[in-house]
Amino acid sequence: MNVEQDHQFMQDAIKEAYKSLKEGGLPIGAVLVKNGHIIGRGHNQLLQKGSVILHGEMSCLESAGRLRGSDYRNCTLYTTLSPCPMCSGMLILYQIPRVVVGESSTLQGPEWLLEENGVEVINLALPECQHLLEDYISKNPDIWGDEMERVGYTTDLK
Repeated sequence: MNVEQDHQFMQDAIKEAYKSLKEGGLPIGAVLVKNGHIIGRGHNQLLQKGSVILHGEMSCLESAGRLRGSDYRNCTLYTTLSPCPMCSGMLILYQIPRVVVGESSTLQGPEWLLEENGVEVINLALPECQHLLEDYISKNPDIWGDEMERVGYTTDLK
């Protein structure tokens, strides 16, 4: 993949984040790409479905369905926010070799863990991704704070 393709696929992940926002959820989205084609799409559905695991990345892999191991090893996951420990574990478990992150300044996941396990992490540091989540947090501080407390994160944006 090249930088232009990374930005193109990130736009698809951003569309998923807006879909979540429109549904009343946290604006985080993801797409799974294999050989230049999107094979999975997802967005955060914690609030919409009362789920504890349907983060954007988890929802994305779920939508791709059961793939062969070799398929996962030929994919790139695009996500609007740095993956949390659970989603990072999923990337490691399925041996997805590359993750492209929209931004990590709002919430920093364990990118070091991904890198230590052979996952290439590309952070595009896109203001659009940052502003989308920061705007949500400023309008919904209690919801954000509850979600962060639930998973043990502390943040100044609560």
